[in-house]
Amino acid sequence: MTSITVLYDAVKESWSRETSSLWSKENPALGQCGVTALVFQDHMGGEIFKTSVAGALHFYNSINGVRWDFTFSQFLVPIGYEDRLATRGEAFSDTTAEQYSRLSTDVKNRLAAKESGPEIDER
Repeated sequence: MTSITVLYDAVKESWSRETSSLWSKENPALGQCGVTALVFQDHMGGEIFKTSVAGALHFYNSINGVRWDFTFSQFLVPIGYEDRLATRGEAFSDTTAEQYSRLSTDVKNRLAAKESGPEIDER
């Protein structure tokens, strides 16, 4: 099973303009919360939670009561987590099918590359 740390690295490396129209080099997590929460749940299970931040919904994950928010860095203010249960449908409303497919595919490819290990030049 993939560790959360390895998944976090794969997700973070996969964020792009194709996974959120708000993405930027300065704030790559911006707009990635819904799509990231979905991909996290695909790999780790658990639940998706939501909270209000600056008048908008923010999505993140929970496993056995432990909160996992891969996209907290998009905010300049501390998040007052409400830990309200969300559905996958609610998280999907924050993204598009194309963005979800792109992040899901890119994360799977990065995880597969990490599992296969570095290539060794046997010359």
